[in-house]
Amino acid sequence: MKKYKLSIVVPVYNEENGISPFLLRTEKVLEDLECDYEIIFCMDPSTDHTYDVIKEHMTLNKNIKLITMSRRFRQAAATMAGVLHCTGDACVVIDVDLQDPPEVIPDLIEKWQEGYDVVYAQRIDRQGETGIRKLIDLTAYRVINFLSDVEIPVDTADFRLINRRVIEELRKMPETNMFFRGMVSYIGFKQTAVRYHREAREADSSKYNRFFGEFRMGFHGIFCFSSKPLEYVTFLGMIMTGFGALLSLIYWFQKIFSEKKKTLVSGTAALIWFIGGIQVFVSGLLGEYITRIYDDVKGRQRFIIDEFDENK
Repeated sequence: MKKYKLSIVVPVYNEENGISPFLLRTEKVLEDLECDYEIIFCMDPSTDHTYDVIKEHMTLNKNIKLITMSRRFRQAAATMAGVLHCTGDACVVIDVDLQDPPEVIPDLIEKWQEGYDVVYAQRIDRQGETGIRKLIDLTAYRVINFLSDVEIPVDTADFRLINRRVIEELRKMPETNMFFRGMVSYIGFKQTAVRYHREAREADSSKYNRFFGEFRMGFHGIFCFSSKPLEYVTFLGMIMTGFGALLSLIYWFQKIFSEKKKTLVSGTAALIWFIGGIQVFVSGLLGEYITRIYDDVKGRQRFIIDEFDENK
């Protein structure tokens, strides 16, 4: 394959202790590949010395760039900012914590050179994570794929390679609520997996809220890529209507033909609570969709960049 340029996009927030170990391993991998490259750190404004550490490394390596957001837009927006501003023939999105090892990047490159547009890294195992966290993630992917119109590969995160063709398609997608792995799956083209062992986090704990972040992304995966919840609620409403009609027939049958003239008063009270709960649930479900429509209709920027230091 002819000489190519590779972009590495790294979202960061309060990661002063993780930058140097990440670059030590990543720069070695990229040098061995003998390709042109750029490493783009996409930083939510941090309260530690992340900015200073990156700037120090930029004086040592002219291939390192820094995008600083105007405020904290969170990881999905930071990732998309890097992807849309990269200049490589292909782009690899990777976290700075080294749980996704940079040494897997050559394997992603190999599959890309075979003709694949998207090469996602798929975990074989996950070191350093609790059983509860693994169970939540395992369940979440199955639920999202069951409800979503777009199948998202299980045991994957944002760690993947996408080529320029996919990047340009992402540029055309204007939605405010960004779910990167879902958007890439939606685009399609030729996609394949590279299996790898996920390592334990090398530096201190992540400053991005992983639990609630994944929970939020799970909701985006369902509500941004599927109308099935509304279909299921409609079906549930039909069942409840039929059940209510049946209860009404039983009630009037007892009222007319039963000698004891007893009615289902306690049952009626329970039914009211049940229907009330369903109504609140359905209202919340509709609200999730309406909120996303509202966000998109406003047409605001998905992120705002305060500084883009291209290190020239």
